Amino acid sequence: MQLLFMQNFENILWVLVLIGVMINIHEMGHYWVARYFDVKVEAFSFGFGPRLFGFRRGETDFRFSLIPFGGYVKMAGEQAADGATAADPRSLLAKPRWQRLLIALAGPMMNVVLAVGLLTGLYMVSFPKLSHADEEAVIGDVLPDSPAAKAGIQAGDRIVKLDSERDPTWEDVKLKEAVSAYQSVGVTVERNGRRFETAVTPTLSERSGVGSAGWDKRGEVELYSVDLDMPAGKAGLKSGDVVAAVNGQPIDSVNKLHNITENSGGKPIQIEYEREGRRSTASVTPVFDKKDGPARWMIGVGPGLKPHYANTRLSLPAALNESLSENAKGATMIGKFLQGMVQRRMSAKNLTGPIGMIQLSGDAAREGPSAFLGLMSMVSLNLAIFNLLPIPILDGGLILMLLVEMVMHRDLSLTVKEAVFKVGFVFIMLIVAFVLYNDISRILPAG
Repeated sequence: MQLLFMQNFENILWVLVLIGVMINIHEMGHYWVARYFDVKVEAFSFGFGPRLFGFRRGETDFRFSLIPFGGYVKMAGEQAADGATAADPRSLLAKPRWQRLLIALAGPMMNVVLAVGLLTGLYMVSFPKLSHADEEAVIGDVLPDSPAAKAGIQAGDRIVKLDSERDPTWEDVKLKEAVSAYQSVGVTVERNGRRFETAVTPTLSERSGVGSAGWDKRGEVELYSVDLDMPAGKAGLKSGDVVAAVNGQPIDSVNKLHNITENSGGKPIQIEYEREGRRSTASVTPVFDKKDGPARWMIGVGPGLKPHYANTRLSLPAALNESLSENAKGATMIGKFLQGMVQRRMSAKNLTGPIGMIQLSGDAAREGPSAFLGLMSMVSLNLAIFNLLPIPILDGGLILMLLVEMVMHRDLSLTVKEAVFKVGFVFIMLIVAFVLYNDISRILPAG
């Protein structure tokens, strides 16, 4: 119990570090550009709600507020009802719309800069280059009656073309699969030196909330996480163990491990695993539990394919180019996920709230600086894109209203603005409530 308390306490500290860096970088973007255009900045707050403590520098109150999940920069005349008007030359309302637009855009852009900068720095220190075998999309397992099985795809097939993309990596395959529920995807596979074309239509997975074709990549299965309170942890399995076989059946895909566990009926399974070059066997009895989906037989492990790569360092230009490429892929993926949710081809259950972020932050911090900074880069990019959505209260909503006013050549009425912001506030509160529900539903047991 004490260990669990300390771990949760560490998780909270690390998520505050994560959020603190991203929020301050975001708000500094607004602050710097506002100051550049000579807008009076009254407050720079980390957090919302009542002021706890802080200091004043010049005309700005730099403060820490009660609710740490967020922050803001308060500028004179930011709201038409706050007393400052266009008559005050240093109020936000007195500035041309293009300047106000740049001030609103500066926050998300700073998050993009942070995401690119973090990955660039990491790649200059250590760049994990995957082996050619790890990049190939070779299938290790196909679920019976799955979309992939119905398309005639078998274990051992190599995907050589995915729609119009030739020689896709497994990362490309999983992304395409995730966002293509109920959509036909052209697939060309190579088997025993011969190629044939088929089409796969992924279904929407109840467990993951994304498209699923029922195939899995071939490779060594490593345990990335082991819940000490679940059967696997109690049986002595640890993070980093490589699962060689279960009940005498060789394991060369994550799906195989899941399938054997879920179809065990609660009977003990014999897991052969490798640790530091030595092979051992553990008897593990699954329990009927709920985690990230409907109730099923589980042993409490987070398996994944063990990557084989060589660490190398990149020069600044090469690291920057690789970082830009990875962030472009990340932005494309986020866009496709949002599009998939709007089109009901993906479930909104994938959205993670503050509770989930606390766990992710702690896990990444314990894994090491590279993992934590990589998570920070990813979340910073997500924050930038989310803030650019055309939702009132967010930067994207303000940018949209400014663009509308620029086209109309006049300001929207105060009544319209207040109504729009009220709708935006309600919408954001609904999102917050929903992601909190997602987080809690992942924790609570079935029943």
